[in-house]
Amino acid sequence: MRKQHYLPVIALISLSLSACLSESPSTDGPLGASRLAGLLRGEPAAGYALAEAPRAFEFPADHGPHRAFRNEWWYVTGNLDDEAGRRYGYELTLFRFALAPTVATADVDGSQWRSREVFVGHFALTDVRAGRFHVAERFSRPALGLAGATGPPVRVWLEDWSLAQQQADGAAGARGSWRLHARHGGIAVDLSLAARRGPVLNGRDGLSRKSHEPGNASYYYSMPRLETQGTVVVDGDTRRVSGLSWLDREWGSRGLSASQQGWDWFALQLDDGSNLMFYQLRELDGAAHPMSAGTWMPPQGEPLYLSRDEVSLEIRDFWDSPAGGRYPMGWRLAVAAQDLSLQVEPVLETQELDTNVRYWEGAVDVSGERAGKPVRGRGYVELTGYAR
Repeated sequence: MRKQHYLPVIALISLSLSACLSESPSTDGPLGASRLAGLLRGEPAAGYALAEAPRAFEFPADHGPHRAFRNEWWYVTGNLDDEAGRRYGYELTLFRFALAPTVATADVDGSQWRSREVFVGHFALTDVRAGRFHVAERFSRPALGLAGATGPPVRVWLEDWSLAQQQADGAAGARGSWRLHARHGGIAVDLSLAARRGPVLNGRDGLSRKSHEPGNASYYYSMPRLETQGTVVVDGDTRRVSGLSWLDREWGSRGLSASQQGWDWFALQLDDGSNLMFYQLRELDGAAHPMSAGTWMPPQGEPLYLSRDEVSLEIRDFWDSPAGGRYPMGWRLAVAAQDLSLQVEPVLETQELDTNVRYWEGAVDVSGERAGKPVRGRGYVELTGYAR
């Protein structure tokens, strides 16, 4: 969410604050669940802008950074096939997190290494046939060009991981084409993404509320259907691939409320051209929070806001992580108003990102019916707040 990604962002960055403000490279470290809950409920320092009311979105400018806010992310997931029919899922997420309301990217307090913002990246690749899930994580400050976000035309990078918009003028500024690149060890992706649909605003006119407290919200839009071409590298072997990707953009300054512990996020692309985004926020006791919401995106026509009561989500199975924690694993999801009933199944259960904060995010298959006709699809699911 997404997304609704305050969970990995705040926890990861908080672990790195002292390192990113020092003269030495950043370091990693473990994080307990109780510390994570505290970080999620923390208040930002005075001076940050808050997502409190709907706003007018402007493209291509809103594809770029929003430095008045504490945190934001460019979140890309996708499902790809190579020429031999081998299936891959991938994720590249680039987070920007401000450490102080006034951002300076270099020469802070007389040092070119110090910075008042930091970037975090997650890169994951699922090799379905081999049953393998690869994960990498990076931290960097935007000093000396190591990381940053500029635009339009938008370019976001963390060392050699990057997402860049190739077109930014006129109507192409909202859609356009993008280039994505990430490499770690023997795995890599180098992809071109062509938007076949413009940005879709989530929440009420792009304001996605997480709780009833003022400011506990983000500005949120999706680009749900990016035709994708390029290459995937696995164990040094380069393979040409094609498929569909999904880009989520959010920015805000506050996290979850004191009564919330995480979320389940679904981004589903159906073969009839429709798309569904839904996130279920969870209370501390596991119950669905009333601010859970989604967006139905028909092949033609305007997107429709979905409230929590309009979406039925039933867990079909569970997976116990060897590192601790039980994740839901398989769902029945229904939207009665759209005569839609779906089953969502992971392509692998073991798509858990064992980073500074553990969470599950992975490729899924979708099957079911819409308006009495069979429908299939693919997508991505993110599960946070379950690790122990």
